[in-house]
Amino acid sequence: MSTRDHDNKAARAQMFAKLQRALKDGPAQSARRTHVEGRVADPPNHPLPERVRRSRNELRMQFKAFLEGQSASVLEVAGAGDVPAAIANWLRGHNLPLTVRMGDDAALAELPWSREPALLRENGPAKESDTTGLSHAFAGIAETGTLALTSGPDNPVTLNFVPENHVIVLADADLVGPYEEVWTRLRQRFGKGQMPRTVNFISGPSRTADIGGKLVTGAHGPRRLCVVLVSEPMT
Repeated sequence: MSTRDHDNKAARAQMFAKLQRALKDGPAQSARRTHVEGRVADPPNHPLPERVRRSRNELRMQFKAFLEGQSASVLEVAGAGDVPAAIANWLRGHNLPLTVRMGDDAALAELPWSREPALLRENGPAKESDTTGLSHAFAGIAETGTLALTSGPDNPVTLNFVPENHVIVLADADLVGPYEEVWTRLRQRFGKGQMPRTVNFISGPSRTADIGGKLVTGAHGPRRLCVVLVSEPMT
């Protein structure tokens, strides 16, 4: 550990110790801590909108309709083996280079990329020169047509914002109704103290009309979003 890192660690320890003394960790504080820990361990059930109480097929159709209503493309494929061709054809259809930037996601790495030999894959966090990012969504949310992506080496968060085009692969098994189910799955997948640094919610290409009321695409992220929805589970 460098001297600077040691000093930073010591400064943080002093800061937290000062806060703890200020809070006076007495019976009242202990009671609050117990209440919070209990709420996190067993979160209450919140009211759910009627649109998440639909059949599986209706939720899938709603998810797709919401995304397409926000100018995203949704490609439905039968199995993981169809994903490379779907991505390549979408890139060709938009006259984009047959190159994608992706992380170390195991499910994406195991796809049969050899079926599309012209499609070049580059690994690691996004660079300014990248035209298309490729990610594997943690979940899809039918309530609003939203994708939940967790950050990490498997799916670097820069892929969500730097390239002008973003392709997101989602297994149908990971499509849920309400937002609450995403948080439940996150707790089950990662566990206490292991949550991802960020969770990004994406509902379409980047758009804004903040300046003069004029709609601008790509202001804060990709101009195009393509979602590949895979019917069969992805390993």
